[in-house]
Amino acid sequence: MIPVIILLMHWIATSPGGLSNAYPIGEAEDVIETIARVNEGLYNLIQEDILPNKNRNAAPCTETGCRWPMTGKNSFVPFTISDDYNDEQRKMIQDILRDFNRKTCVQFIERSSQRDYIQIFSGSGCWSYVGRIGGRQLLSLRKNGCLYTRVIQHEILHGLGFYHEHSRSDRDESVTINWENIIDDKERNFDKVNTINYNISYDYNSVMQYRNNAFSKNGLPTIVANDDPNRQLGAASSMSDSDYIRVNLLYQCTV
Repeated sequence: MIPVIILLMHWIATSPGGLSNAYPIGEAEDVIETIARVNEGLYNLIQEDILPNKNRNAAPCTETGCRWPMTGKNSFVPFTISDDYNDEQRKMIQDILRDFNRKTCVQFIERSSQRDYIQIFSGSGCWSYVGRIGGRQLLSLRKNGCLYTRVIQHEILHGLGFYHEHSRSDRDESVTINWENIIDDKERNFDKVNTINYNISYDYNSVMQYRNNAFSKNGLPTIVANDDPNRQLGAASSMSDSDYIRVNLLYQCTV
């Protein structure tokens, strides 16, 4: 496993066109603050931005065949982008999809006639299903509020089969959840999922990581790193190296 990870990290580090500074992050918020603010009033979502798939049982996405299928060495994910966006907004989304194409074996391709595809549109907020659900799969990026690099990447990672970092099945080894500080009725945002973690260490810098005081009712931390209680969480402006590595491992990419 270690040689594969080293190769993948080298691939990512040397790939052109990184997006960490490609687009401004907007207001002084982290990714979940932005998403939660835009999605306020949407009550059919899990952990603020996951649309439940009523046709899937309680097993995690990655254990029920909902990855996008491999064809040879690549996994092709057909997509469409709605006419809701102007040329600049469309280019922003396309650039982020191309970044996945450069750094992973997941290849986003414009849909022609494929049955299963992701339809990116300006809906009611920032949200996605987790993993492939079959047929037309909606992924909402509201043009007024969701078009930041970190938010787009966050929702695309959901669409590829990933949950929030603090929901990992092994999260208790790396972080402590202070349940007493969580807003009433928001405790469900901290539920664990029986995820597959591929021996990749918990990533405090993941674009899928909640901030320290996410959904705090008293300003005190709701998530604390076990190795350093002062460690800042949820500050990512774009995907970390580990985020890309896990995409490659989930889809069994070879380099």
